[in-house]
Amino acid sequence: MTGSADSSEHHSSATPRAGKLGPSYFKLFGASTVSNLGDGIGLLAYPWLASAVTRNPLLISLVAVVQRLPWLVFSLPAGVITDRMSRRVLMLRANAARFVITLGVAFIVLSRQDSLPGPDQLTSGDAVAIDDSVLYLLILLATLLLGVAEVFYDNAAQTFMPAVVHHDDLERANGRLWSTEQVANEFIGPPLGGFLLAVAFALPFFVDATTFALSALLITWIPAALHQPAPDAATERKPWQQELREGFAWLWKHPLLRPMAIILGLLNALGMMSGAIFVLFAQEVLDTSTTEFALLSTGAAVGGITGGWTASWISKKIGPGRSLSLTLVGGGAITFVTGLFSWWPAVWLLFAIYMVFAVLWNVITVSLRQSIIPDHLLGRVNSVYRFFAWGMMPIGSLIGGAIVLVADATGSREFALRLPWFVAGALHIVLFVFAAPKLTTAKIEAARAAG
Repeated sequence: MTGSADSSEHHSSATPRAGKLGPSYFKLFGASTVSNLGDGIGLLAYPWLASAVTRNPLLISLVAVVQRLPWLVFSLPAGVITDRMSRRVLMLRANAARFVITLGVAFIVLSRQDSLPGPDQLTSGDAVAIDDSVLYLLILLATLLLGVAEVFYDNAAQTFMPAVVHHDDLERANGRLWSTEQVANEFIGPPLGGFLLAVAFALPFFVDATTFALSALLITWIPAALHQPAPDAATERKPWQQELREGFAWLWKHPLLRPMAIILGLLNALGMMSGAIFVLFAQEVLDTSTTEFALLSTGAAVGGITGGWTASWISKKIGPGRSLSLTLVGGGAITFVTGLFSWWPAVWLLFAIYMVFAVLWNVITVSLRQSIIPDHLLGRVNSVYRFFAWGMMPIGSLIGGAIVLVADATGSREFALRLPWFVAGALHIVLFVFAAPKLTTAKIEAARAAG
């Protein structure tokens, strides 16, 4: 269903009053939780599958590059589509597409699982992959398509939230949602994925596909009246290029959101420098089994839950500006220190602390955007913001893989896998010096008041 990007989408009477989250929120909450459970299974299954096909750090990082590349290529047109279509329908279609793609991956892995090395054969520097170029290319293709669907789903879901929650409750609603997502994505999903992987290499992918189907079903139960385009919208629609320019211009002229988007882009690039090759770091430096690799993510889940329930309180206690500065300094210190450890339980604890900072940043900045961006521009401006914020991730992934490849050729393999953590941690401090004066509490409160 299409409509004008210039006409405000109307809220139905189902939108709850202040202080009450309401049934539509909990349906969205359930859909997100179920799909994040599948994503958590995929957090273990996809990297482990890639490492079974190749041990080359640049090729491993290329999987992460392809996964995030759609944010660089499709996030801007996704914003225009989000403002033209029913956001509910767009979420439904994106999850249906993810179901079909993941089911296809499951059957492909099933056809090859007898030739794949066992899960615990990949935990040393001497591990040998099957070197199946066809399967590797299929992993890249599936990852790319899933990334495209993710762009549309995430942009629609984030811009849909103000339709189901009163603006006074956005921080609370986002915090609760992210806490539960963390539980599903990183506390339950990866250990479950490890168990399923031990049973059969293809099994995690079949379960992952099922979660997308269930999530799509839950979305169909959200009232269709929420955030539907106005009936006469089609007569006022502008060319999509003009609509896109409007969203870009609005963000670029905003004195707070423009630097915030650029800073987040650089921050995400630093995160992916180490994240893109993390499966090799975990296998060869931390010497983790599939179960231990899965348990590592539960540290991030504990931190995410803590951050989700405390972010609003921390923001009010010390101010949003100081909270964002804390995430930059704390995140940089933890990233650097992680590269020093060889014992996975210590890394588990560091992940938990890091995730408190990450969720604190997200709760403050996403709630701010939802509060101050005009509704009829929300999809486009949000997509431009995420173009900067997420578009840098494939670049960071590629840099991380290249650092390991070059360092591995000139020194030890272990130091090469530690080096991206050191580089990213040091650059966090440089970013803090640039960001702190631009993200003060006074500027954030002024933007919120103006919005």
